[in-house]
Amino acid sequence: MALSTTTFAELLAKNGYETGIFGKWHLGDEDEYQPYNRGFTEVLIHGAGGIGQKFRGSCGDFPPNRGSRKYFDNVLLHNDTIVQTKGFCTDVFFQAALGWIRKQHQARKPFFAYISPNAPHGPMIAPETYTKRWLDAGWDQNTAGRYGMIENIDDNFGLLMQKLDEWDAWDNTLVIFMTDNGQAGRGGKKNGKPQKMFTAGFKSGKCSAYEGGTHVPAFWRWKGVLGEGVDVNALCAHIDLYKTFCELAGAEIPDGIQTLDGRSMLPLLKDPNAAWADRELYTHVGRWKKDEDPNLSRDKKRQWAVRTQRWRLVDDELYDIESDPFEATSVASEHPEVVERLTKSYRTWWKETVPLMVNEDHPYPSENPQAVRYEKQLKERGIPDWEPALFK
Repeated sequence: MALSTTTFAELLAKNGYETGIFGKWHLGDEDEYQPYNRGFTEVLIHGAGGIGQKFRGSCGDFPPNRGSRKYFDNVLLHNDTIVQTKGFCTDVFFQAALGWIRKQHQARKPFFAYISPNAPHGPMIAPETYTKRWLDAGWDQNTAGRYGMIENIDDNFGLLMQKLDEWDAWDNTLVIFMTDNGQAGRGGKKNGKPQKMFTAGFKSGKCSAYEGGTHVPAFWRWKGVLGEGVDVNALCAHIDLYKTFCELAGAEIPDGIQTLDGRSMLPLLKDPNAAWADRELYTHVGRWKKDEDPNLSRDKKRQWAVRTQRWRLVDDELYDIESDPFEATSVASEHPEVVERLTKSYRTWWKETVPLMVNEDHPYPSENPQAVRYEKQLKERGIPDWEPALFK
């Protein structure tokens, strides 16, 4: 994430909020990009985009996490210190978040907690207590690990809700559950027979520009404030969280920061049927090689989509989402004017957006920054053991 970007965590912190992140960051592993320099006052994260990952350049986790310890007993970054943790990664992140939330609640401090667990993510490994029942039911090892990871998140999220009840914290606490992409796996086996993974009926999954890649759940609970069991059908996106959070927190968005394309969803929280102007949301899958002109690259049109309330244009396919939410039949030939309008809109977006990707041509560091940091701390002061604060 470009260093010129002002995060909403920075604005919340300036408005008196304590801000915590627990899990995945994936917005830069160099020190200047770390969340404690981007508005977060409490940090517990792994490196890279997944525990144990290692890629050329800046994206790489701490070396000990790359071996057999993956997902268990990981070394993590706690604020500015690498620490040794104990237990399954998702449990550690939730326990740390709960201890921190309890501390803020007791001190009557406003807070923002961002819990972003690595799981479920390949390789699919979960505690034995979670995988056993899926194996006993006939599922293959990989799928048992996947479902075990998901069930573990269910239990941890349930514990979070339980503790908010016990602490009587619901009067001024909004909880949101959402994911970053659609289903990552396409299938597994049960009793040796191929089985498709759950996609809620949507077409394709992660790394796709179809609905199955980007249409994800978003469950909001604010007890006593938001209605229960209410569906909001207006077209919203993750980019809307910024203005929504700032408005809820009373944090002013200053002039001079980056352009914000999102909207505040507060009107929809108050009234799910509130007026909500139609919009165009863009998806692009793929990156180009260093020193390659993105406008000449095959990746410019590798796979892209434009979504409105009714339509979704994916490459040259057009779907009427209102009548065909699972994108079974393209109606591009029946609505050429819609195809033309949305294609033109995408090209304009591409032309305006590519120059903003200032880090795409940034040279790779010779070594992963988190690996360098780990070796330096190990040599100078070692890696201390660390446990989350008690939250009971």
